[in-house]
Order: sequence, then structure tokens, then C-alpha cells
Amino acid sequence: MKFFVDTADIDAIRELNDLGMVDGVTTNPSLILKSGRDILEATKEICDLVDGPVSAEVVAIDFDQMLKEGEHLASIADNVCVKVPMTWAGLRVCKLLSDAGTAVNVTLCFSANQALLAAKAGASYVSPFIGRLDDINVDGMDLIRDIREIYDNYDIQTEILAASIRSANHMKEAALIGADVATAPPKVIQDMIKHPLTQAGLDQFVKDAQQAGIRIV
Repeated sequence: MKFFVDTADIDAIRELNDLGMVDGVTTNPSLILKSGRDILEATKEICDLVDGPVSAEVVAIDFDQMLKEGEHLASIADNVCVKVPMTWAGLRVCKLLSDAGTAVNVTLCFSANQALLAAKAGASYVSPFIGRLDDINVDGMDLIRDIREIYDNYDIQTEILAASIRSANHMKEAALIGADVATAPPKVIQDMIKHPLTQAGLDQFVKDAQQAGIRIV
């Protein structure tokens, strides 16, 4: 499973990228707002930093303006993946941009039917939102499971990009189900390394080494 980092924080992206933990980046207007950066400037810097796709989201909701924004975002760098909403206007833009060779991420997916429509429109990625479904007492992983089965039934090449991930456990479950990609905030990816037995073992090793006076160099 590929890891995308869901942030516009350049320092956080750089740190994870240096560790080989970044296969791509997802951003949205809310994340750009938190960073205090200009959306075009921030997108360009992220694209220069990472080799993988960088999802940059349109802000318009009508077709004509959305298409203009998508084309402009795509011109920033070769690895820009234009993110559009799961609406008919968004799917129309997806079809046109995909036919022109631009990668498109269809976001705000909450049903398997929507994921099927995104694939038919030529999306490179579809982003089902796990956490937001969990918020309304619907198991978000069931959606990932349903999309995986449908896509496998018909050898659909659109990649399932598990989004709205809130925990390390979400990452594990998405990987078990077969999501192609999971996008998560830096903290969630960092939390994946944590286990109480690892820390307990390390504490014991350090204590024993100190008592024995062990030094390597």
C-alpha cells in the first residue's frame, strides 16, 4: 500500500520523504489555509520536493470555472494530480482532464456507486472518506471493501485512495482490505511505529546496558 501524506506542511513532508515514507501528497483548501501559504506557491514547492503525485484541489463548484482551475493547477508541475469533488460537474472535469493526460483524484466519495462513476469518468484515484463515515456510525472500512470488490470484478485501474484516516489502526485496516493508497496526516504515519512492548523492551535494554557499563564506541 502506498503512503500519501495529507498535509501542506513542507517540513513534515520533507522529514517523511527523507525516510522513504512518502509516495505522494494530498492537499486541500483547508490544509493550505492552516499552513498560511498561497495555494499555488505551496503546491509548486511540494511538487518540487516529492516525486509522486501531489493532489491539488479546485475550489470552484461550477463546471466552467472548475475546468479552468483544474487546467491551471495541472500546469504547475508534471506531478500535479487535480482533485475534483464527486459531483456531475466534477466528473465532467475529470473526464476532460483525464482524456488530456492529467491525473485526477475524485474526492468526497461516500458510496460504492460514486466510486464506480469516478472510475467510468477516468479517475486516476477515488478518495473514500473513512473517518467521516465513522462519524455517522457507518463503518468506513466497509466502503473500502465494497469498492475493492467491484474494482476487482471488472479489473478497474482507478486506485482506491483511503482518505479521512484518523488513526494507525485505520492504516492497518485499509492495508488489510486492499486499498491501493492511504493518505494520512503526518502524526498518524508517525504513530504507526508505536507499540508499548517496543518501548518496554527498549527501556529494559537501556537499563541493562547502563548497569553492565556496555559501550559500543
